[in-house]
Amino acid sequence: MAFEQPVATVAEMEALGARLASQLGKARLVYVHGPLGAGKTTLVRGMLRAFGHAGAVKSPTFTLVEPYEFKDLSFYHFDLYRLKEPEELEFLGVRDYLHGKGVCVVEWAERAEGVLPAPDLDIMITPTGTGRMVRITTLTPQGKTSLEALA
Repeated sequence: MAFEQPVATVAEMEALGARLASQLGKARLVYVHGPLGAGKTTLVRGMLRAFGHAGAVKSPTFTLVEPYEFKDLSFYHFDLYRLKEPEELEFLGVRDYLHGKGVCVVEWAERAEGVLPAPDLDIMITPTGTGRMVRITTLTPQGKTSLEALA
């Protein structure tokens, strides 16, 4: 199952992130792909704002993971752009994040191929002449439930 939506502005990308946030209780692992500057972190910012985060949202490029705690949810924003070897995630304790009760949103997940499991939702952001095209696909029953509710 797949869902596609054109996004023309930063505000629209954040709004899509907010819509996704409403479904993240079912989907626990989300990958976000796209070239540099595509809007991956902007999408995540929309998710975090929907949960009530009012502070800055930066891509955790150097720390690899940025945790956010909300009343009913732990949210972990990963950015694996600078990951040299997928095995580095083991030192970070990635299994604890993945097997906990929180939501993990991973930018540049392709850099950890073979270490990370299949995501519930796989998001590809592709620049177009007028903005971005966001394509969300499901790879698990939980992802399918989330995407059906989003669509």
